[in-house]
Amino acid sequence: MLVLIGLVFIYLELIFVPGTTFLGLIGLVLTGIGIYIAFENHGSSVGYMVLGGSFLVSLIALVYSFKAKSWDRFALKQQNKARFNQGYTEDLTLEMEGVAVSDLKPIGKVEFENKTYEVSTHGNLIESGKEVRIISIDRNKIIVDIIS
Repeated sequence: MLVLIGLVFIYLELIFVPGTTFLGLIGLVLTGIGIYIAFENHGSSVGYMVLGGSFLVSLIALVYSFKAKSWDRFALKQQNKARFNQGYTEDLTLEMEGVAVSDLKPIGKVEFENKTYEVSTHGNLIESGKEVRIISIDRNKIIVDIIS
């Protein structure tokens, strides 16, 4: 009986709550205890029959679950092709001038043509309200320097 309850817990884990491992571990322990008790109380021949039977039932359930395509609902069928901050810097050009909205220590916010961007400097500290110029754009990383 322990073996059957253990196998039911393992299948409940696999089919209804995958990833939690709580029911699976309980099922594994109950199945192991049941097989151990079968060997201990009824001898090796009954123990081997219980072990073989539990293996056979597990194999049949696994094959059936693959044929019934019950695993398809857990499979990822589409890709996430979204891009974070795609086109973030397309309105910017080198040497474009703007005003620091916050202190750049060395990262902060600068406004270019009424649009605010997060920028960084090469380690310089630039106070809020100072005019800055873009000296480098690498993907979404904007490097500015103070206008002298």
